[in-house]
Amino acid sequence: MSTTIHKSTTIRTLVSPNDAISASEPIGGPPPRSGLTGQIVGYTSFTFIVYLAIGLPLAILPAYVHLRMGFSAALAGLVISVQYIATFLSRPWAGHISDHAGAKIAVIWGMAMCAGSGALLVAAAWLHGTPWLSFVCLIGSRLALGVGESLGSTGATLWGISAVGQQNTAKVISFNGISTYGALALGAPFGVVLETHFGLASLGFLTAAVCGGSVLFAIGKRAVPVVAGEHLPFQSVLGRVAPHGIALALGGVGYSVLATFVTLFYASRHWQGAALCLTAFGITFIAARLLFIHTIERFGGYPVALACLSVESLGVLTLWLAHSPWVAMAAAAVTGFGFALVFPAVGVEAVRRVPEKNRGTALGVYTGFSDVSFFLVGPIAGTVIGAFGYASAFLFALLCVLVSLGIVAMLRRRNHVLAAL
Repeated sequence: MSTTIHKSTTIRTLVSPNDAISASEPIGGPPPRSGLTGQIVGYTSFTFIVYLAIGLPLAILPAYVHLRMGFSAALAGLVISVQYIATFLSRPWAGHISDHAGAKIAVIWGMAMCAGSGALLVAAAWLHGTPWLSFVCLIGSRLALGVGESLGSTGATLWGISAVGQQNTAKVISFNGISTYGALALGAPFGVVLETHFGLASLGFLTAAVCGGSVLFAIGKRAVPVVAGEHLPFQSVLGRVAPHGIALALGGVGYSVLATFVTLFYASRHWQGAALCLTAFGITFIAARLLFIHTIERFGGYPVALACLSVESLGVLTLWLAHSPWVAMAAAAVTGFGFALVFPAVGVEAVRRVPEKNRGTALGVYTGFSDVSFFLVGPIAGTVIGAFGYASAFLFALLCVLVSLGIVAMLRRRNHVLAAL
C-alpha cells in the first residue's frame, strides 16, 4: 500500500466515525439493544475478577509485612507499589498480545497470571516462619498480579469492543470502569474480614479459585477474529494516543489526590468522616456512568470530556476552599460526578486515532497513562503538602485538571480542522 493511500485511510478513520464503526461491526450484525448490556457485562466481568483479586489483599499487606513480618515500612510500601510497576511496564505488551494473538488469549493468560498470584500468596502465608522467603513469594505474587491486570483488563475491554461493535466503545469502557471500582470497593473490606477470621492463605485460595474458574469461563466464550494486516509500530501508536493519555493522567489527579490525602486533610483540620468523601465520590461516579454514558455517542467524546472536566474542576476547587467536612463531602461528590466519564470520553477519541488492528495496543498505552498518574501524584503532591499544607494538594490537582481541560480543547479543535480538510 502506498504512503498516500495509507495517509488518506488514517484521516478517514480519524474524522469519520461511521467508517470506523462499519469496519468494526460485530460478527452477525449489531447485537439487539435489549441484550447489549448483558453481553458487555459478560466481557467486563473479567475485569471485575481481576480487580477483586487486587482489592482482596490491598488493605492487608502493608500492615502484614511491617507489623507481623517485621520488615521496614519502605519494604511494606514496595510490596504494594511493585504491582503497579509491573502493570505499567506490561501494558504495551498486553496490547500487543491482544492485537496479534487475540483478546481471548490475553484474557486467558491474564486470568491464569492472577490465579498464579493467589497460589504465591498461599505460599507466602505458609512460609511465614521464614520471613525472607515469604517476602520473596509476596513480591512474586504482586508481580504476577500486575501482569495479570494488564492482560486481563486490556483483553477484556478489547474483546467486548470487538464483540459488540466499535459504536459501543464508550459503553464497554464505561462498564469496565464500573467493574474496576466496584471490585476494589468490595474486595478491600471483604479481604479484611477473610484475613481476620481465616488468615492470609484464605485470600490466596479464594483468588486462585475465582481466577482459575475465570480461565475456564474465558475458554468457553467465543473468540473474535484477529484483524489481519500490517500493524503500526509501537512508537506510532504511542505518538497518536499520547496526547489523550496525558489528558487522562492530568484529569485523574483530582481522584488520586482525594484517595491518597483526604484522610490526612481531614485529620489536619480535626474533622471526622473522611471515609464519607470517598463514599460520596464512588456513588456519584457510578451513578454518572450508568445515567449519562449515552451522551458520548450522542455528542461525541471531546464535548463530553470538556463538560466533565469542567465539573470536576469545580469539585476540586471546592475541596481546596472547603471550610467544613460537609462541604468537603459535597465537593468530593461533585468531583466523582465530573470525573466519571473522562476515561471513556477521551478513550473513545484515542482509539479512533489508530486502525482497528492496533486498538489493543492503543488501549494498553492509553490506560498506562493513568498508571503513571497514580505513580507520580503521591510524591509530587506530598512535596507540595510539605511546603504549603494539606489544602494545597487540591490546588495542585485543580491546576492539573485545568491543563487537562486545555489539552482536550486543543484536541477537539485539531479534530475539527482535520474534518474540514
